[in-house]
Amino acid sequence: MAWRLKLVPDDTRIDFLKYQRYTFGFSAFLVVASVLILFINGLNFGIDFRGGTTIRTEASQPVDVGAYRQALTPLDLGDVAVTEVFDPGFRADQNVAQIRIQAQDDTEAMSPALINEALLALQEHDPSLRFAQVESVGPKVSGELVWTAVLAVMASLAAMSIYIWLRFEWQYAIGAFVSLAHDVIVTLGVFSLFQIRFDLTTIAALLTILGYSINDTVVVFDRLRENLIKFKSRTLYDLINLSVNETLSRTVMTSGTTLLALIALLVLGGDVIRGFVFAITFGIFIGTYSSIYVAKNFVYWIGINRDTPKLSEGGEKKKTRSGETPFSEMP
Repeated sequence: MAWRLKLVPDDTRIDFLKYQRYTFGFSAFLVVASVLILFINGLNFGIDFRGGTTIRTEASQPVDVGAYRQALTPLDLGDVAVTEVFDPGFRADQNVAQIRIQAQDDTEAMSPALINEALLALQEHDPSLRFAQVESVGPKVSGELVWTAVLAVMASLAAMSIYIWLRFEWQYAIGAFVSLAHDVIVTLGVFSLFQIRFDLTTIAALLTILGYSINDTVVVFDRLRENLIKFKSRTLYDLINLSVNETLSRTVMTSGTTLLALIALLVLGGDVIRGFVFAITFGIFIGTYSSIYVAKNFVYWIGINRDTPKLSEGGEKKKTRSGETPFSEMP
């Protein structure tokens, strides 16, 4: 018989709803604290949302992103992003890079003197380097990007909630919406607390977190719907616990294998993608937590109409209602 690694036993009987009041209190605390931190600290917006100067460089020598960034560090320009640009139409000796530098002292563009200092610093590394193009992104464009990002996240929340509503019932949609909103707010609170750079890549990470979280939530909701049909006489309390336990192995394996890659990227990926990877890594934890302790709790509190009645002790039919039968006493 082949040996298989099992991180979670097949017959787990964890009572996830037993401490629902405490988990709800903890989640509410995280959301309130995150909102307060956002109001107090704000977000450390990157170039995309703050505005700044974009410089396109050309050189005969290959682009060394690390050397470029190191050459600009002594100038204390703040947030600097360096990326190499590839194009099949470039000549063999045409090596192009794009340097984005945040707005200096709330001004729309870098001064000519500061641009010249940056050019001289880079030419110490590569004398053949020149600035082919210099453009500035003002605060108006950056403000539009902020609102576009907010709308993108809100549209994703709404679309996913509507999908859950159509696929299941409105009770599930409310649980999913609250869970996803919880993930977004807490993640933003962590970014604000530690002043991690917040840019368009972070928005991409937030959308990835929403997709990951709703996927885990849908898996449990689907199993809960199957169990509601299969076990008509059991309480909603027991069936929610049963559904989470039955999908627990899948949740742990999926999250664990994803985290292996993310932690490697977080440690070895460098500063360029660290904010993006950190957001997704944190999102894996908070998304898994909210799928188990936020979405399911709201579904349980709202209740689900179960069409199939059961006989009471007096012989009359009555609909099954959710009760807090100890999960450990389930047959």
